[in-house]
Amino acid sequence: MAKQSGIIPLQGTIGNITFYKTKSGHLAREKTSVNANRIATDPAFIRTRENGAEFGRAGKASKVLRTAFRAMLLNIGDSYMASRLTREMVKVIQADATNARGLRNVIDGEAELLKGFEFNNNSRLTGALYAPFITAIDRVAGTLKVDIPPFVPVNMVAAPMGATHFKVQAAGAEIDFEVETFVNGNTASAELPIDATPTAVMALTVNVTANSTKPLFLALGVEFYQHVNGTMYGLKNGTYNALALVDISGM
Repeated sequence: MAKQSGIIPLQGTIGNITFYKTKSGHLAREKTSVNANRIATDPAFIRTRENGAEFGRAGKASKVLRTAFRAMLLNIGDSYMASRLTREMVKVIQADATNARGLRNVIDGEAELLKGFEFNNNSRLTGALYAPFITAIDRVAGTLKVDIPPFVPVNMVAAPMGATHFKVQAAGAEIDFEVETFVNGNTASAELPIDATPTAVMALTVNVTANSTKPLFLALGVEFYQHVNGTMYGLKNGTYNALALVDISGM
């Protein structure tokens, strides 16, 4: 595809060129002469069909995971997050060493490859919260935990301009990618001032099904607020809030 650079951006089709608008700007691309029926039946396109099948599974798996963490993601401002997560989910599927190409899936892949995924590229957890933390997933008990020793917020939290308070939160999910269902939960600290007062120990625990045989995901995030006349206000539609997958137990 090509990016339009003219004074007047075009939309529509002229000859074999289609002009359209995206979040990245006004683009143009040449229409393909290959129709959908040929791609679906022609042996020459078997690799295309295999790639399409696996990409479709990645898209569905990405949607289920996003839905499981929806309560947290409502306060995250990254319009490209869904496409980034789908791209990483493709890598999970491609790590499946059991099934043939085109039949590979998330269950037989490596869900652990998603560890460290940042849901907000505009504000990454690794750049927002510098306090050390310890994670633990107990599959037998069905608990997902994050323990954070005391820290001084003004030193260990990279707050955006205007923020006076922050909140640390954790979320956990047990996901069945085959039937597209999940069990989830979340917990959070109080809204704490960004000052030189050390925090108390934070022990954030989320419960899911005990003895689960499904992949388990643990996310940690930080949200920022501005305190004005007794009321806490979130900052700029979640642009500065961070959330990342910090631990995963696949099967």
